[in-house]
Amino acid sequence: MPFELRPAPTPTLRPEGDYLQERWKQGVYPAAEQLGVEMKLPKVSPYPYTNLAFQGLEFAKDQQKGDEYNDAVFRAFFQQSRDIGRTEVLAEIAREVGIDAQAFRDALEQGAYRERVQQLLQMAYRDMAVTVVPTMIVGRQRLEGLYPADVIRQVIAGQPAQPPTE
Repeated sequence: MPFELRPAPTPTLRPEGDYLQERWKQGVYPAAEQLGVEMKLPKVSPYPYTNLAFQGLEFAKDQQKGDEYNDAVFRAFFQQSRDIGRTEVLAEIAREVGIDAQAFRDALEQGAYRERVQQLLQMAYRDMAVTVVPTMIVGRQRLEGLYPADVIRQVIAGQPAQPPTE
């Protein structure tokens, strides 16, 4: 579900700044390595807002391509440093996963999914009180931060989770 750590008009971060450089060195790179996920600090500066990408996800879901699109957007940003805040970049990503790029572009330009995304964001902020990424809510349990896969499986099976250790 969509969630923005820094929604507009809050300024987004710049990868050349000390904060992101340190956070990635201390947290993101070790976690990615542990999970076997290739990630690079994106060079797009400042970081793009993600609202358009979320609108694109809703379009992709309606085309039964939500998972493929979502994965491709993550790869585009975190592996290829593509600017996922631009309609043209998102339309190209959509085309790469088998979505009609012109229909996708038209939907974004017309704001066809703007209200749906706004409702989902409000649900995350207000109803679910999400404040960190990742956050998973499984039944009555709330997992904030990174948890090992075995802990997530335990929670799905109905067992309580222990907070992650840093």
